[in-house]
Amino acid sequence: MNNERTDVQGLLRSVSELQRRLDAVRHIAVKLSTATEVDELIREALNTTLALSDSEAGSILLYRPEKKKLVFEYVVGEKADELAGMELEPDQGLAGKVFATGETSVSENVGDEQAHSREVGERVGYITTNMVTVPLRSASAELQGVMQVLNKRGSPFDEHDVRLIETIGAQIATALVAARLQEQARLATVMRFIGNISHDVKNMVTPAVAGAETLRLIADECFLKLDQALVPSAGSLAGRAESIDAMAPLRKYYAEIVEMIIEGCDAVQQRMADISAAVKGIVSKPQFELSDVLAIARRVATMLSLQAEKKRVALTIEPIRDLPAAMIDGKQMHNALYNLVFNAIDACCEGDAVVVRLDGRADGEFPTGNYILLECADTGPGIPPQVKAKLFTDEAVSTKPMGTGLGTKIVKNVIDAHDGTIEVETELGMGTTIRCRVPIARGPACVPGKIG
Repeated sequence: MNNERTDVQGLLRSVSELQRRLDAVRHIAVKLSTATEVDELIREALNTTLALSDSEAGSILLYRPEKKKLVFEYVVGEKADELAGMELEPDQGLAGKVFATGETSVSENVGDEQAHSREVGERVGYITTNMVTVPLRSASAELQGVMQVLNKRGSPFDEHDVRLIETIGAQIATALVAARLQEQARLATVMRFIGNISHDVKNMVTPAVAGAETLRLIADECFLKLDQALVPSAGSLAGRAESIDAMAPLRKYYAEIVEMIIEGCDAVQQRMADISAAVKGIVSKPQFELSDVLAIARRVATMLSLQAEKKRVALTIEPIRDLPAAMIDGKQMHNALYNLVFNAIDACCEGDAVVVRLDGRADGEFPTGNYILLECADTGPGIPPQVKAKLFTDEAVSTKPMGTGLGTKIVKNVIDAHDGTIEVETELGMGTTIRCRVPIARGPACVPGKIG
């Protein structure tokens, strides 16, 4: 009789635990249908897991292929702020073990686990006693990362707790896959839109290029006829001199302006192609070749000289010494320097100055040697501390009404692609200096050369 009563009690507990798991799944399913953001859903699921398992803390670590790291993306508990964003090697600790094997790990005494890494706990000052780590595997068997539930109160994790955590983990993994598919669909729409814009830009730019080239041909022919007309027999010396003086500014600047138009149009089309590729997830790798950095800087200064003159800002280039040629991607470095100088001019007022200083050292090891230095200094208003703190990050902000802050991120991407460094010095009311340093040579096969 006692055995039958025990069996019934066990069955009732099992039914109760099953009901608890079903309630949790139903709760999360409702959230899945109503949540506007996947972050909201996952945080709710993690909180639900902790409440139902009576645990102190939990975290979700997702694998980021671009970093090849497991990242603490969602954390609930005492040390949430310190843990969020922390990165682990994909084979590090119990999280790495579960991610590698795809099998749940139940640790009643974490300290006895050989795979346990104490580094994370010591870094944030948190002691873990017991823990369940489950793989985040979607219905399609795709592994997204792991979920860890820590420090169950009062009693060890039992079989019902583990099954509950695994069930919710599967729901979270499914939600992550759904969110990614939705994002891919959104990007497909954006890609089509960008493709249409790129086509339209090409159509709009082509007449400008054709017009500039036609203008150059017409102007060259006019200058030739003018020179032929201004021979000694054509009129008085004073009249010829006056005609020559009147045409001098056009002779001096027209070719340069035409070249600026053509180069600018080419650059617009290239950037549109880069944007279209980036939206598709195709980020072009740097094409390193021996390049003349001073020539690049001079082209940038030529393209921005009219903007500087319009604002009455002095723009100068100061090569500190003869520069060695560098193994860089010339187009990317042009974009980076263009954004630096453009932003500097834009920030300045009438009477201010922007100076581009170039320096280089071929011997030694980067960063104290084997470097090219590109420094953009201005006497503008300086950068506020809250803006400087986010400079060159994904959270970069602009102080301009219609600015996006993307210019500085472009600079950072280029310098990172060249394994370089960026330093910023700024003082309100005194100006800003930004120093970019990139290696001259890349690898033992690259020997620094010299152009010119």
